[in-house]
Amino acid sequence: MISSFVITGFLGVGKTTLMLNSIKEYFSDRKIAVIVNEFGEVGIDGKILKNVYSEVLEISEGCICCKLSQEFEKGVIEIIKNYNPEVIFVETSGTSEPFPIFLSLQNLGISVEGIICVIDAKNFDTYKDHATAKYQIGGSNILVLNKIDLVSEEELQKVEKEVREYKEKYNLKNVLTGEIIFKTYALYKAQYGKLPKEVFDGVYKIEDIVKIGEEGIPSAHPLKKNDFSQRIVYLPENVEFKEIDKYLANVPENVYRIKGIIKAKDLPTPVVVNYAFGDLTFQELPSYKGRSFLVFIGSNLSNKQIIQLN
Repeated sequence: MISSFVITGFLGVGKTTLMLNSIKEYFSDRKIAVIVNEFGEVGIDGKILKNVYSEVLEISEGCICCKLSQEFEKGVIEIIKNYNPEVIFVETSGTSEPFPIFLSLQNLGISVEGIICVIDAKNFDTYKDHATAKYQIGGSNILVLNKIDLVSEEELQKVEKEVREYKEKYNLKNVLTGEIIFKTYALYKAQYGKLPKEVFDGVYKIEDIVKIGEEGIPSAHPLKKNDFSQRIVYLPENVEFKEIDKYLANVPENVYRIKGIIKAKDLPTPVVVNYAFGDLTFQELPSYKGRSFLVFIGSNLSNKQIIQLN
């Protein structure tokens, strides 16, 4: 299972800086592919390799930067085939919406860990009325007020209020059912495009998830740090998936991620559960023989926020 993040936001808000800072800080030990519109926006020298659907900029060992020149999904497939990344970062154009990218990644079986919308706290007034900006906010589940060092506390409160109102008004909905697609979201405040570790915690490979089920949460991911914590819950052998599904339809707002593997008596095969900031996906894992479990990642977690099954 390949993980991914989509970075969106209007022109000049600091998307590239945030993306590169995050990769350097939290993913230095992982194979990363960065997909952008133009190499010039990234500003990193490297050797360019031309392929059928993409140009690939070899940034450093274990990290590549890709400029897709043709159909997005075919280009991503080629990148996976040739470079086998563990995590993909996609930076959208400042004038485009993120949701089509989200759908394409899901169609390819790639886990979307978050759609991060970067918002310029200093200059939000200059572009907030643009339709694209509204739907970038509405189509994201992680909102980042960037450049907060350039505004007063009063100005920041005003921007946050407007952004939350935009999120409520333009939040994506299923056109058939009217249901909100991302039922929860997180809002962070950043200087120089630096995000806290919790945004990226819990981005596990399937083998890591299986290992957690066998050994518990690894020491590299402490159970509690400040108000951010991870909790693991082992589920009964006779669990029914409908009980879990009911909980997953109404996840508390302070639970950011849920990872795990479920063997349910009403499912033909075990499934990997991946919930991230309001988005929920499943992936079959027929070979799994261990216990059913879920890892909850969030802030100030208490027993009442975590699934309770007898």
